[in-house]
Amino acid sequence: MTKSARKRVVVLISGRGSNMASLIAAAIDPAFPAEIVGVISNRADARGLEIAATHSIPTKVVSARDYDGRAAHDAAIHEALTQMKAEIVCLAGYMRLLTPDFVQKWMGRMINIHPALLPNFRGLDTHARALATGVRVHGCTVHFVTPEMDDGPIIAQAAVPVLIGDSEETLGQRVLRMEHRLYPLSLRLLAEGRVRMSGGVAVFSNVADETGETAIVSPGERRRR
Repeated sequence: MTKSARKRVVVLISGRGSNMASLIAAAIDPAFPAEIVGVISNRADARGLEIAATHSIPTKVVSARDYDGRAAHDAAIHEALTQMKAEIVCLAGYMRLLTPDFVQKWMGRMINIHPALLPNFRGLDTHARALATGVRVHGCTVHFVTPEMDDGPIIAQAAVPVLIGDSEETLGQRVLRMEHRLYPLSLRLLAEGRVRMSGGVAVFSNVADETGETAIVSPGERRRR
């Protein structure tokens, strides 16, 4: 794929930006079908801004404190995305609920990564809730963004085992490693046009499940004896 054909991607973050970093790392390869052309944060102290700057990626802070309400704030983000000529928006730890009007403008072109196997454990504190529930399999999901929180059509999921003695931290670290694999894979599928949102579902083309392109499943981790 030529450089001119690569999709222009802007990443929205609120914090450390580790998933953003995984997308940047994937996009360094000129053969990757997308390029990260900007990073927007609602927090000036987000550590991910520094990561983006080290890669000479333009950044912009759009603080909610500077706007009267969610609609005005989201309108400013939309304007920034337009100025960056974004074609795809990736949410990577963006910790604000987006207004339905904003979501509608980017419907089918905006994706999010969530640290749980949706539809289980929508919202926050997913690892603690997984441990409290006693599930034996946990993981992460990349999905299209819709007005309902963590409810959009699923593009891909990755599963990890919940080990005996796991803490929220150890389980979270295991899931995060899979997030860093799953997000670039999902962005590739969207940028290449091999997945799209239609009729409220994810529609795939030229994708074979047996290749592992639509899902990554951890084979499990053995405990040290």
